[in-house]
Amino acid sequence: MVIRRVAPVRIGNSGCVVCVRDGHEATERANVHRRTAASITARCATPCSVRNVPSGTSYPEHCPASSPLDGRQREPNALSAILRGRVPPAQTGWHPINRPHPAARPYGVNSQNTAVSTPRSATGESPGTPPATGADPHRHQDAEQALGTTGTAHRQVGSAEAAAAGIAWWDADADDYHATHGGFLGDEDFVWCPEGLREADARLLGEVAGARVLEVGAGSAPCARWLIRNGADAVALDISGGMLRHARAANERTGVPVPLVQANAEYLPIADASMDAACSAFGAVPFVASVEAVFGEVARVLRPGGRWVFAVTHPMRWIFPDDPGPLGLTVTQPYFDRTPYVEVDETGRATYVEYHRTLGDYVRALTAAGLVLDELLEPEWPPGHDRIWGQWSPLRGRLFPGTAIFRCTNGTR
Repeated sequence: MVIRRVAPVRIGNSGCVVCVRDGHEATERANVHRRTAASITARCATPCSVRNVPSGTSYPEHCPASSPLDGRQREPNALSAILRGRVPPAQTGWHPINRPHPAARPYGVNSQNTAVSTPRSATGESPGTPPATGADPHRHQDAEQALGTTGTAHRQVGSAEAAAAGIAWWDADADDYHATHGGFLGDEDFVWCPEGLREADARLLGEVAGARVLEVGAGSAPCARWLIRNGADAVALDISGGMLRHARAANERTGVPVPLVQANAEYLPIADASMDAACSAFGAVPFVASVEAVFGEVARVLRPGGRWVFAVTHPMRWIFPDDPGPLGLTVTQPYFDRTPYVEVDETGRATYVEYHRTLGDYVRALTAAGLVLDELLEPEWPPGHDRIWGQWSPLRGRLFPGTAIFRCTNGTR
């Protein structure tokens, strides 16, 4: 569901964004392909009733009634206050989150309309596979079949189509993704990248105790739980209800109640200057049409001097095939070709979209948003690390970087 700074909002017990108006609530997990729709069907883990939405109605503008809120639900908390634009005192708590969610797909493979058969990239094939083994070429088969993916296309994709594809893909792939990578990511760990760099060691966010932190593209939110365990106030945001379903399950397993928000990173439903920090480990940034919009939103929700740290596949990897072996050492695609990687169904509609930006593109977008780049990290492949994750492998890792981590500060504008 895409919600942009709507007034009354809270987080429902099911982990979905809830619009609250006139003492009633309506919960929805939008598995839709546009920001407007003739009808939206509720598909939350917790049964709820959502009426049809009039054609042409934007999500922020509608709020169908359901069951009345009880007194406990009406009580404001730190998160709801921030979402409503009333920032609570720091001591009320609200903790940062981030997770390693390498989620990309085959860079530079097959720019023609041919059947999909190559393993994805940051979506990863394998923190879950045995050491020194290759990626499973069938890892995404179930999701592709569910979405009717038939091939790839070499074309531009706008924000609405990319968001729809992102929701559809990650909803369809969520179970397989966690079956493959859940053991590596854990429920309460903060891993920045397939190289295994952990926030516990890197401290890229600085002191997190008492800080309010937003994770953008949180997946199942293991990083959020790590941050909460370390004294931060965090909220986990992701566009996929399927991913947030896994986050909700992990909340129950661990007893760490990470607030979960389903929203598009280009339209953050967070109040201005309400966050001390924001972070993203391979989440959202590679999958949005406008990284400028995401950075602008992050700058808006950060207080002056707040920190923004995000990890993405290193842009130079775009020029190589997504192969962890020797075939992945030969350049096959121009670095300056910014056409996204797109998978499509038989009608030509995108079922998966991932964007490529050069290092210069990222720097220019950060600067335009008023964010100051303090450090660019390129984690080296650590000795003895023999795990393969998609295109990441010891062979390639010894020769060139696979991850770029940008550590930035929100400047006063």
